[in-house]
Amino acid sequence: MKIRVLISIIFRRYSLWIAAFMVLLLGYLIFRAYRREDMDWRFVQAFGIRLPMRYGIHGIDVSRHNDRINWKRVRQMEAEGVRLQFVFVKATEGATMTDKHFDKNWREAKKSALRRGAYHFYHPTRDPLKQAQNFIRHVELATGDFAPVVDFEVTNGQSDETIINGLRQWLATIEEHYKARPIIYTNGNLYKRYIKGNLDDYPLWIADYSTKHLRSYDPDYLYLWQHSQNGWVQGIRGQVDFNVFVMDEDRLAEICL
Repeated sequence: MKIRVLISIIFRRYSLWIAAFMVLLLGYLIFRAYRREDMDWRFVQAFGIRLPMRYGIHGIDVSRHNDRINWKRVRQMEAEGVRLQFVFVKATEGATMTDKHFDKNWREAKKSALRRGAYHFYHPTRDPLKQAQNFIRHVELATGDFAPVVDFEVTNGQSDETIINGLRQWLATIEEHYKARPIIYTNGNLYKRYIKGNLDDYPLWIADYSTKHLRSYDPDYLYLWQHSQNGWVQGIRGQVDFNVFVMDEDRLAEICL
């Protein structure tokens, strides 16, 4: 009874202050939500796409499909205050395949002073340990490079259990070798079915071309967002995938060696 009386007295004496505090708190929460969703999209003609200008670190990913690349032109390109700062390069696929342009792209990306990362295209029908060894045989990482990436975008008719366990084996093997927690690249549908609730503690790189916000993904683990497949970059033939780093810029080192 005494507690009820005390609460009643407090509300009578400080009701205006309490109301003001609640209004300020509500305003702050609304502001944060708005900032989270306000990507500040802007069409940058030189790149041929809209870019989420809220973020300051932009990059691309490439493979043999992009053919021969003039890395000097890539590095020099800048438009409306945006320049490319990182690149992910396809290294391997499955248990035996390698990207025919990987060695040159890997070497030239470093010469161009772009922060670089290597990725492996994962096939659920192949032995995950052999796939990990394929990547390890071909990719030597240096301090400052991104952690290894598993590119998970096909299921090949395999069961959920087979896919999740296989990915877990690949990730654990790679982490043990490179002493860095690998990054998972996938799309929204595969994330919801296989990654969420199973492999949540790995850094996430999401490919989502339709969303205007990123509420569907865990903000504590989402680091990279591939927001377009249709960009253009000087020095590269054809269209290019565009990405941004979505964490605070000082957290970039968390996903690098």
